[in-house]
Amino acid sequence: MTSPPSTSMSIPFFRYPHVFAQQRDEILAAMTEVMERGAFILQSDLVEFETALAGFTSAKYAIGVANGTDALTMALRTAGIGEGDEVIVPSHTYVASPASVHFAGATPVLVECGPDHMVDPAAVEAAVTPRTAAIMPVQLNGRTCNMDAITATAERHGLLIIEDAAQALGSKFKGRNAGTFGAAAAFSFYPAKLLGCFGDGGAITTNDADMARKLNLLRDHGRDETGLVVAWGINSRLDNLQAAILNVKLRRLDSEIERRREIARMYREGLEEIDDLVLPPGPDSDPDHFDVYQNYEIESSRRDALRSSLEQDGVRTIIQWAGKAVHQFDGLGIPPTTLPFTERMFTRCFLLPMNTSLTNEEVEYICDRIRKFYSA
Repeated sequence: MTSPPSTSMSIPFFRYPHVFAQQRDEILAAMTEVMERGAFILQSDLVEFETALAGFTSAKYAIGVANGTDALTMALRTAGIGEGDEVIVPSHTYVASPASVHFAGATPVLVECGPDHMVDPAAVEAAVTPRTAAIMPVQLNGRTCNMDAITATAERHGLLIIEDAAQALGSKFKGRNAGTFGAAAAFSFYPAKLLGCFGDGGAITTNDADMARKLNLLRDHGRDETGLVVAWGINSRLDNLQAAILNVKLRRLDSEIERRREIARMYREGLEEIDDLVLPPGPDSDPDHFDVYQNYEIESSRRDALRSSLEQDGVRTIIQWAGKAVHQFDGLGIPPTTLPFTERMFTRCFLLPMNTSLTNEEVEYICDRIRKFYSA
């Protein structure tokens, strides 16, 4: 790394204006064209985006919906998951993952994560009961789980896989894209995601033609292509204006991913000699994984003091999800659960800034301030 700056900086955790600024002219042109056509709901831009997204993930079908949580719930419901069923979910995830199981009428069963912060395949296997109907691997922080082990468990017990790939668009395991391992998968286009729109948005991918047909009905009040209501449905459509924006942004997603991987290399180079830190796997550390670094989640035994020091130096960091695993939220009424590894990790983990608005100088500054903290 080059010499870090000697002056202080102000580095927010995420620069939301950057989501618009980096492709301002292209986005404005696309939005203007949609509005001049008056094409707002279920129009050609959505079809174009769904086709492009399916191509990017190598899935046969992509269905745009209102948000990533709806995508998960709809995928579960369409797969037949409901009352009396259990779905295995890691507790190290956003509450939307188990909430989708709850609102599909089933019961989330929360399990441990492993050293890479992904769901522990051994914990998944141990949690299977006669009521288990599905496994929800969460492809977290831009990394895909060990899907060989999870798929083996699913096949051994006759279980469905519904992926929460909200944070993992473009991530791969053994050359296969997140979102293509199970019956269906959910993606989120929240503005801070790798592919973010200007509000809420989501999509479901599947290789099953019948599931795709049912999802298209479910998202639009149960109406078929003629407008006839043929089933009960809801209103969860990705609006056409957001689809047009996502079309523009999807064209440069590969370069977005590569820049995140460059930043991850810089973090690792600048911080790997600090024994107290646990860093994410490096971009080139494991040929089985292609990580896209939606987040850069690290561990420190001195987390709170380190975060305070960084804050004083102008670097904003966050702890995901109010600093709690899902099983630790008392208001959810989850039966008492003890997950020692996950609980310990939540006393140590936090996120460094990770997005393409960061300059090399800013990344070097962050690393320098962390090194100075540990050398004091």
